Amino acid sequence: MTGIAFEDFTPGTVIEGGPVTVTEAEMIAFAREFDPQPFHLDPEAAKTTFVGQLIGSGWQTAGFGMRLLQQHVFRGATSMGSPGINELRWLRPVLPGDRLSISVRVDTCRASNTKPDRGFVGFAMTVLNRDGESVLTQIFTVMFPRRGAASLPPRTVVPADAPPLREPHDAEQLHFLEAAPIGAVRDLGGHQFTPETVMAFARAYDPQAFHLDPEAARQTHFGALCASGWHTAAAWMKRLHITRARDLAHTAKTGPVPQLGPSPGFRDMRWLAPVYAGDTIRYSCTLIDKRETASRPGWGLATHQNTGLNQRGEKVFAFTGSVFWQWAPGA
Repeated sequence: MTGIAFEDFTPGTVIEGGPVTVTEAEMIAFAREFDPQPFHLDPEAAKTTFVGQLIGSGWQTAGFGMRLLQQHVFRGATSMGSPGINELRWLRPVLPGDRLSISVRVDTCRASNTKPDRGFVGFAMTVLNRDGESVLTQIFTVMFPRRGAASLPPRTVVPADAPPLREPHDAEQLHFLEAAPIGAVRDLGGHQFTPETVMAFARAYDPQAFHLDPEAARQTHFGALCASGWHTAAAWMKRLHITRARDLAHTAKTGPVPQLGPSPGFRDMRWLAPVYAGDTIRYSCTLIDKRETASRPGWGLATHQNTGLNQRGEKVFAFTGSVFWQWAPGA
């Protein structure tokens, strides 16, 4: 594996790479695990939904972008991780058979003021489909080691001491967006990141050493095997759907159930601390804004704030997302 360093990047440079072909089987398998919505799961069921056809999960598209980034921008090597994503937009759906490629511009390069062994590189990435159309744009930062600098010692990692997970049985009424209360917080329950699932996700979407190999991870600044940030985000989506399934069943007993559509994107995703193998992350979702849409009659756009806390109560994950949501019954 080749090395990669902060000094290898120059503002204004554009790096391209790909393609990767997205199969229908891959799309459905990812959706079953993390994003089980009809328009990701079943070509026939998708015809009656907001989007009208089978499309890939946006979280999987971000994962494919990460795979291409590691292959072509990191040159198959391992970075020092990312503090987060400033903004991500899903512009077009990814369809079965699409061939995805990336175009990545180096925007900024800044040496760390507090840790002399690393620097921060700001990127703007576009994921393109086979027709050269943009399907995703992303503005983000990655840390890289400084060439020739002495590395700081790895973190001391305390093994997780998380109680066994119990699936919640609570259920809440699902409101149409017009009636949904601003400030409402929904506890989504917990997800445990086992070594096996951490490494499996990394092999598919983020093959960096600290996600792939426990021994190699111990030699990095993380100090132990930790989950990809995209795995942390996909697990949030999984918990959202598990919780929503209970709420859907509860709501259907007394009346109509609001539909959800796709998401146009998110902002300010922050990976605030590593999620180590063995950690249990408890997620929550808070509605912070809503508006009716003019372009999609009967639908609104909801803005939600999301967090993840580990078993010690430390916030490790946060982002602000948006999603299309049916505005009122009969709409």
